[in-house]
Amino acid sequence: MAYTTIDNPELYFQAKNYTGNASTNAITLDGSENMQPDMVWLKSRSFTQNAEMYDSVRGATKRLYPNGTYAEDTDTAGVTAFNSDGFTLGNSNASNKSGETFASWNWKESAVSGMDIVSYTGNATNRTISHSLSAVPKFMIFKRRSTAESWGVYHVSSGAGKFLRLDGNNAEDSEASVFNSTAPTSSVFSLGTSGLCNQNGGTYIGYLFSEIKGYSKFTSFVGNGNSDGPYCHLGFKPSFVIWKNSTGEAWGMTDNKRDPHNPNKGHLYPNHTNAEGTGNVIMDFLSNGIKIRWSDGNINANGVKILIMAFAESPFVTSTGIPTTAR
Repeated sequence: MAYTTIDNPELYFQAKNYTGNASTNAITLDGSENMQPDMVWLKSRSFTQNAEMYDSVRGATKRLYPNGTYAEDTDTAGVTAFNSDGFTLGNSNASNKSGETFASWNWKESAVSGMDIVSYTGNATNRTISHSLSAVPKFMIFKRRSTAESWGVYHVSSGAGKFLRLDGNNAEDSEASVFNSTAPTSSVFSLGTSGLCNQNGGTYIGYLFSEIKGYSKFTSFVGNGNSDGPYCHLGFKPSFVIWKNSTGEAWGMTDNKRDPHNPNKGHLYPNHTNAEGTGNVIMDFLSNGIKIRWSDGNINANGVKILIMAFAESPFVTSTGIPTTAR
């Protein structure tokens, strides 16, 4: 039985740290393979600032803010190009302030890696929309581009009768009209009448992820409120992990570039403008999953479901049977 279909995750996802220069700044990814990103998520590490998201479907310079309800705007000094192995920045302070440090997370759109970007116009009626994954999406993020609105998030562990807001600390919210209480299939996803994802005449972007063995995992665990926290099996050594307490609290994210050695302490909040926090031991990245090391309710509230979204640095075992090394 194959352990993975992707032996080198760097072909489809890479995290990258960089320092701003307040001028044209061509950011080259660090991986052993070139990767032209289709989605770039940026966040300042050293100072308070909005996070930003760009993608190749909407086009370079078209900016969204994951931490806010703002409509899409154009920043000609933000991400100005998606390159063969990275992206180019203009002189925007938000993404390239001189001397400040930034984190970026970069995905290539591909059915092989289970990532699809879908643009559509809302119609305020129950409907389905096609995607090109040829697999069931397990994690979906939607944003109305044309006017201000929260981000709507689907996670398989929450189910289609609930949704989350990427831009808020909110708990899982039960509202059938967002995803029409209908789980996505290998060919379509379902929307209800809610303006969150389907306002009549509103323009939207959706980021869809299916689960690829050895490369991506969308799962959950139950916290124990202890610094000797739960182990969460992923089937790979992670590169990037996002988490969310299902009953509230901020979203969190950590990666292997900001913290190349265990334990991971560097965490950012995608729904806040905060600079990077480094004062707490969050988790260990293991060869086949993560071990929680923080007792805080943000990621380990006792008896609470914690949602996980993770992408691989390397599979636990390659398709040819070679095991990954520990950190």
